[in-house]
Amino acid sequence: MLRFLFVLLFALLLPELAMAADFETLGLTGTQRGIYSVLIFIIAYGFVMTEEFTHLRKSKPVILAAGIIWAHAAILSKEAGVSAEDMHKAFEYNLKEYAELMLFLLVAMTYINSMSERNVFEALRSWMVRKEFGYRKLFLITGVITFFLSSVADNLTAALLVGAVVLAVGADNEKFISIGFVNLVVAANAGGAFCPFGDITTLMVWQAEYAEFFDFFKLFIPSVVNYAIPAAVMYLAVPDEQPKATGEAAVQMKPGAIVICGMFLATIATAVSFKQVLHLPPFMGMMVGLSALMLFSYWLKTQRAVEGDKPVDIFDRVKDAEWDTLLFFFGVVFAVGGLGYIGYLELLSGAMYQTLGPTTSNILVGLISAIVDNIPVMFAVLNMNLDMDLYQWLLVTLTAGVGGSLLSVGSAAGVALMGASNHKYTFFSHLKWTPAIAAGYAGSIFVHYLING
Repeated sequence: MLRFLFVLLFALLLPELAMAADFETLGLTGTQRGIYSVLIFIIAYGFVMTEEFTHLRKSKPVILAAGIIWAHAAILSKEAGVSAEDMHKAFEYNLKEYAELMLFLLVAMTYINSMSERNVFEALRSWMVRKEFGYRKLFLITGVITFFLSSVADNLTAALLVGAVVLAVGADNEKFISIGFVNLVVAANAGGAFCPFGDITTLMVWQAEYAEFFDFFKLFIPSVVNYAIPAAVMYLAVPDEQPKATGEAAVQMKPGAIVICGMFLATIATAVSFKQVLHLPPFMGMMVGLSALMLFSYWLKTQRAVEGDKPVDIFDRVKDAEWDTLLFFFGVVFAVGGLGYIGYLELLSGAMYQTLGPTTSNILVGLISAIVDNIPVMFAVLNMNLDMDLYQWLLVTLTAGVGGSLLSVGSAAGVALMGASNHKYTFFSHLKWTPAIAAGYAGSIFVHYLING
């Protein structure tokens, strides 16, 4: 119920997109269709929040809501005498925003899936298990690996991959699994905040050109502080024991694994170069990298380096991308965009930032993202056309990225690990450490002010 109230509150504070584009909102805030559109969005997001219990994928209700909202917007536009061309400008603005991010994320997901298929992550997991580290040393190692891994892979992938290690070595110690999973959630969210590739919200800020690629690395130390404070507190509660030996055999990476890892790094460099040097959208550089991966997979197929090894099929890896996430993002972009075009939210679009100021509002954005998914939150902020300097844009990037750590349901990493833990990591076991995580949240904001303010 609390989460629903926050969704309702934030929906009323969403901005209208006209401020950020060359079209005007309809301004029909008093119509029944406008009110229905807001209610449809709230109902759809209610289904998103109950995904864990209903098992209804989150993309399905928001896509339906987006279609209904834009149908209302089209009817209202016609009734208001607005030309179809002007309405299409609003629609195409949303399409452009989504297409750039979707193509970028699709390539990144394909590379991650290809590395997973070549046993890159499984070999890493096997190595850590076979080293037979003590619980405390493993707590530190898994946290640091997750922190840096999530800066190039999304926080969900990083948390699940390293979470498998925690489960494997802590099978007989529920306390270690519980604390270890909290540690992974905080590390994954903190690691994604300082790199444009680490989190969808960070990527959104970069592609919106509110900060340059290398500007985000100014958040590295604040991100480290955000992770280090709660990790230091939790470390004292980790059992000072040695886990039982598992006797697991070493996992070998498949042919081409290292090359694909290098190609992924080269693809990231290409995307940055396209943006910084050629002034082209970063997704174009990512697509060039995808073509290189396709050609390399073809070469692997012709080589048949190891008998019985199934060659990489890139289209299988594309098929295995997180389509639910990509389509959920589609629904969010168009649902929020439709609400903005109708103009129902125009009266309250500046309520947070004009009343509370940018610093307080940006801190509140992080708190809201612990309850509401940070994608619609950040998309709303980006389209307010706020007059903020780089310091404030980096602040909201930081808070939106790490705010989800405050609750287990605040990020995809937390929700996924709750499902994987077999009830050893729960909402309340995470809530126990929320004060320490909140201290890290406050500490990272303070350090950001000292370093970048």
